[in-house]
Amino acid sequence: MSGLTRFLLNLLLSLLVAAVATWGLAAVWRAIGGGDLTMHGWIALSLGILGTVGLAWVLMALAFKSDREGWDDRVDNTFDPGRDPGDDS
Repeated sequence: MSGLTRFLLNLLLSLLVAAVATWGLAAVWRAIGGGDLTMHGWIALSLGILGTVGLAWVLMALAFKSDREGWDDRVDNTFDPGRDPGDDS
């Protein structure tokens, strides 16, 4: 599977998750006695959920990239105040 295909599938999945979460939150809002959402409310709720899903997606991708490329193994802890000076690991 090419990178573009994988990206588009992930994008479609995030849009689907955002749509279902938006619908679910709107249903809960109505169930607890809140009024109907206006168009601006729907837009704000959708953008908030999509932004949260997108941010989580990007941060997880960075964590996996960092782990795969070994960036966590090359951390310099010489200035760590809790580090024992005789410990070279």
